[in-house]
Amino acid sequence: MTAAALIVAAGRGQRAGAGLPKQFRPFAGQPMLRWSVAAFRASPAIGRIVVVADPADGDLVHAALDGLPGIETIAGGATRTGSVRRGMEALAAGAPPAHVLIHDAARPGVTPEVIRNVLEALAHVDAAAPALAVADALKRAGDDGTVLDDVPRDDLWRVQTPQGFSFPPLLAAYRALDESAAYADDLAVARAAGLAARLVPGAARLGKITFPEDHAMMEQLVGVGATCVGAGFDAHRFGPGDHVTLCGVRIPHDHGLIGHSDADAGWHALTDALLGAIGAGDIGDHFPPSDPQWRGADSGRFLRHAAALVAQAGGRIVHADVTLICERPRIGPHRAAMRERTAEVLGLPLARASVKATTTERMGFTGREEGLAAQATATVLMPG
Repeated sequence: MTAAALIVAAGRGQRAGAGLPKQFRPFAGQPMLRWSVAAFRASPAIGRIVVVADPADGDLVHAALDGLPGIETIAGGATRTGSVRRGMEALAAGAPPAHVLIHDAARPGVTPEVIRNVLEALAHVDAAAPALAVADALKRAGDDGTVLDDVPRDDLWRVQTPQGFSFPPLLAAYRALDESAAYADDLAVARAAGLAARLVPGAARLGKITFPEDHAMMEQLVGVGATCVGAGFDAHRFGPGDHVTLCGVRIPHDHGLIGHSDADAGWHALTDALLGAIGAGDIGDHFPPSDPQWRGADSGRFLRHAAALVAQAGGRIVHADVTLICERPRIGPHRAAMRERTAEVLGLPLARASVKATTTERMGFTGREEGLAAQATATVLMPG
């Protein structure tokens, strides 16, 4: 049964320190909001995704969602409760979903297991949320820190998001609230309306980033996943022309390269490497040579497309390495520009974009200068 995801990203995050609102700060190489959006996009159970944000942050939202089409954005309210109410009304205005998962953008560690656990619970109750049992001893203290009392931790849980609900009763609960109402979370709204709720297993990596020190700790937790390495290879014949394009750089040469697009063997190999890292086929699957629209196309389009697919799968590109194999043209004078262009397209630090060259000592088709070849590897960090 189709569910919608409602991601709350309208807060200012003042306790997280000065600077950008925390949901737009870089987190393990990507804006924090993007991690949550990518996780819900990767779930086959999620249909619509709505992000509720402050209209003043429009440029930040656009940058965070770049390359992730189909995400709806609406203006948030003065409080979290008000923002969720607006998001619920936006979902109701279209084809209302059977279920809605409401998530805080400051929790970037969403996993497929948590999404599945919440949705499975909704087959039996109208409200469900991931949670972790309280493990630490609890004390009640005065303003000066003096311990006043012990608090039993039996049956106490730390509730996380995404919190899931049957959509119609939760919409009715929000519509019944006073305009000034402010609840700690959506589970509280549901319970106040008399909805039955259930807790399901949460995850440590779903912790909320609230204070400055939380950021680095959560990066370590969320960053632990599968490291996937893809490999690519491409080769093109020389033909008539006065230049070649390699890794996005035009190089004067007494021959051109024959290919359906711009024949950029370096970026073609790297595109295949990225696709291989996420099991998404090869460049020909996405850009068939038989399709005339790709004739003479800039290979940067192919590389950006592969990078967007990585992001949609919840992955993060951490390194790219291209080796160009040819006798001529000389790569050395252009290598720095190639690295810069590759880093720019993939959004990588320059130190993580490598381009190098070698020859085959005059052996084979590259040695006879019949053409050139390229091989590449891409390293992608996947969640989970």
